[in-house]
Amino acid sequence: MMNKTVLITGSTSGIGLALAKQFAKEGYQIMFHGLESNGNEIAKAIGEKYEVKVAFSKANLLKSDAVEDLVAETINSFGKLHILVNNAGIQYVSPIEDFPNSKYEDIIAINMNAAFYASKAAWKQMKSQKFGRIINISSVHGLRASEFKSAYVAAKHGVIGMTKVLALEGAPFNITCNAICPGYVKTPLVEGQIKDQAKAHHMTEVEVIEKVMLKKQAVKQFVPVDTIADMALLLAKETSSTITGTSFALDGGWSAQ
Repeated sequence: MMNKTVLITGSTSGIGLALAKQFAKEGYQIMFHGLESNGNEIAKAIGEKYEVKVAFSKANLLKSDAVEDLVAETINSFGKLHILVNNAGIQYVSPIEDFPNSKYEDIIAINMNAAFYASKAAWKQMKSQKFGRIINISSVHGLRASEFKSAYVAAKHGVIGMTKVLALEGAPFNITCNAICPGYVKTPLVEGQIKDQAKAHHMTEVEVIEKVMLKKQAVKQFVPVDTIADMALLLAKETSSTITGTSFALDGGWSAQ
């Protein structure tokens, strides 16, 4: 495993940052990516803490050439690219008749198209080194639907379909592709949604968590980010070569119903 390189999109906050910390703890070199103004400092601090090489990019995932450049920069900086985690995502909630076209296009672009462009750009390198692990952070909404999330649900379902195809194409070259499908995770993004939902529904924040967010989960708890990181680390291993084309629901039993 030593000196293996991982590129994690959206890794300066939320789920992506938790993933980056765990990969660094295990000795992986990391290409960080995000839009935070202090992203470079975040990456540097983690690199110093765990004594691993890091780099940082603010690539605009709305643009295919920027995604391609991000992968190329990773390979140029580290010499290799072993694991690609397509994690970056955005959300917008609205009834379909009011859903802005621009929001729909951005959600499809970042949540699904960027995963395609990054995987495509990484493919040649992964084939040449006869090793690749592509991990797509989908969502329980890649398996189930909820009202007012037409763009997000469409994108996350699309990612799961793409995951299956890349698994089939990658099998002869020791390239695996899997999707992780979390339920609600208490990230800064979700904490903001809790406050917004409380205002919209005239509920307390506790009521929003119980009656809105975790209503469909059998286990009434937010999914810990470390659970997602542990699954990603498993999928990244050399010994996980036969785990491919699969979607792992880490959703407190939501999709069991």
